[in-house]
Amino acid sequence: MTPTLVRHHLPHAAAPPRVDPCARARDWAEIQERMLVPLYEAVYERLEVGAGTRVLGLRCGTGLALLMAASRGAAVTGVDSSSPERVALARERLLPDGWGTRARGDARIVEGSPSDLAGRTTAAYTLVTAFEPIGCAPGDAEELGELLSAATPLAERGAAVVLVGWGPPERCATSAVLPGQGCGQAPRRDDLEEVAQRAGLRPDGSGRVACPFGYADVESAVRGLLSTGLFDAAVGATDVVQVGKELTEALHPYQRGDGTVWMPNVFRYLIARTG
Repeated sequence: MTPTLVRHHLPHAAAPPRVDPCARARDWAEIQERMLVPLYEAVYERLEVGAGTRVLGLRCGTGLALLMAASRGAAVTGVDSSSPERVALARERLLPDGWGTRARGDARIVEGSPSDLAGRTTAAYTLVTAFEPIGCAPGDAEELGELLSAATPLAERGAAVVLVGWGPPERCATSAVLPGQGCGQAPRRDDLEEVAQRAGLRPDGSGRVACPFGYADVESAVRGLLSTGLFDAAVGATDVVQVGKELTEALHPYQRGDGTVWMPNVFRYLIARTG
């Protein structure tokens, strides 16, 4: 992605367009969140998620991964402190009583951190998921470690904990359009293992899953990628219109003849166990 230019402050210049957090959350739910469905499916299949599984989803977003676990019969709890708007959409998906339909099993969505669940959980969790990939935002590994430290006491002994990271840049086309020309340093193979070790977890297997990012057109791709939050620093330095223009330019090599946008990506997951 080309470097974002510093905006000159002209006299009486109009204020830059502001980001609508509700629209951003809807773009995540309707466009971007589904890109990791192959990852969710691979993990749930490998761990045989179903009736009797109690899932705690960290940074649950708008709840698609939890919805998929609930459809397998699992009891699900999601926590997220990053976006009240995303949490509201997750509640609509998983707690639809207000729409006259049946709630999906034993489901609960909490705006906050795992520590807010202390004393409110009736049984220990058998699976903890952190599906938001690390490796593209400064300090994301440290933040994940803090979440795990708060979450693992709520899980039973030997419970599975799933961590996710971006694959090698040469296998992730999307890394070329992210701010700063990708995810900074190339991810090391043991990055996830180091996070798990610091959280007192024992690695117990890993895998890689192809998750191509496909969009109906460039406009959808821009909206979806902006909804990830990875461009927020660039938006703060200029404005969303400028970043959108630069992102459109960066996506040009991935636009196909029919107008769709297709970017192959690979994500790595680690399964660890609580002590």
